[in-house]
Amino acid sequence: MLAIFLAPLYILINIYIVRWMILWMGACTHFFQTFAFRACFAGVYIFLSTSLLTCFLIRKPPALHRFLKNTANYFQGTFLYILIVIVTTDLCRLILKHTLHPAWMYSRKAFVVTGAVCTLLIIGVSLYGIFNQWNIKTKTYDVKIDKQVKGMDSLKIVLLADIHFGYSIGEKHAGLLVKKINAEDPDLICIAGDIFDNEYEGIKNLKKTAAILRSLKSRYGVYACWGNHDLSEPILAGFTFRNAKKDYDDPRMRNFLESANIRLLDDETVLIDKRFYLTGRKDPSRCRKMSDTRKDPDQLTAYLDKTLPIIFMDHQPGQLDEVAAAGADLDLCGHTHDGQLFPLNIITGLIWENSCGYLKKGTMHNIVTSGAGIWGPNMRTATNSEICSITVHFYPARPNSSDPS
Repeated sequence: MLAIFLAPLYILINIYIVRWMILWMGACTHFFQTFAFRACFAGVYIFLSTSLLTCFLIRKPPALHRFLKNTANYFQGTFLYILIVIVTTDLCRLILKHTLHPAWMYSRKAFVVTGAVCTLLIIGVSLYGIFNQWNIKTKTYDVKIDKQVKGMDSLKIVLLADIHFGYSIGEKHAGLLVKKINAEDPDLICIAGDIFDNEYEGIKNLKKTAAILRSLKSRYGVYACWGNHDLSEPILAGFTFRNAKKDYDDPRMRNFLESANIRLLDDETVLIDKRFYLTGRKDPSRCRKMSDTRKDPDQLTAYLDKTLPIIFMDHQPGQLDEVAAAGADLDLCGHTHDGQLFPLNIITGLIWENSCGYLKKGTMHNIVTSGAGIWGPNMRTATNSEICSITVHFYPARPNSSDPS
């Protein structure tokens, strides 16, 4: 519903952008002033700007839907930076016009140079973001848990989240992730939600992607919990819509995880090797849409042996105090993407207590990853795609102990 109300604003913004683009190109050369060129340019821009809608409406043939979806994903990010650059430049123009009144700002040459700089900036940032999404980093953490584990001094965990398998992320990205993860030689692999990007049909070469994920190697296996995008739901420009003809819970997603040898923990706890607990929580947003309920943290730990380490996987880092109070020693989260794009990274930092990285709550360690994939715009500009390599050291409880991280 919100998307419908925002549609007129989106149209006005695009008219504003096209106006400045046509004025600048017209100042560059007389050819760009011709009706034929302006009509062609307007047609191309209309196609790109409406791809957000056409990919939502046009579902068949699948190849056309995929093309429109990918076009929309690339356009979203580029549109953001076109808007930021043009608005910023226009504001600077207005400030100069009403304060310093420099004569040069009224010249055609100044207009052409300013437009060229803006164009290069937009192209540069967009290309950087597109290529940067494939550059998966490995972020390392060392944490200490004051619990003794028989026959084990440390545990190496690889945390990843927000892969978003779909139209933008597929087998190529899966291969890069597997290579990165296996290089860490982990004891345990945890996937903290958003494995899928709502539309299961968006995954190309499903069997091959599952086969690639089966090659993940770890001592204790691969575990996952659901995220808010791990359900079947149509998306229009980032806004979700209920499909009355289709259930949110797509069994094919569960089947995919099984075929990839990934065990789903859906408000469940497992005792691994009689040494430590791993709990996977349901996602609150997913539960609301499916009219489902999820257990409180203390319900999940009520009958656990608190002398053993307790590790939580929770897609959204939204109940840190409650999880810590329930006795968890390590809480692994994702969801935020750390903003993914500038300036969204600033906003996520204001929304979440821990938008990305490490935070300690009492004796509990919370680690939030910026994600291994992308959502929406097919680029990363403010953050990196990453996996987290976490070495957990176990010690017997000591008075006045400190936990450097």
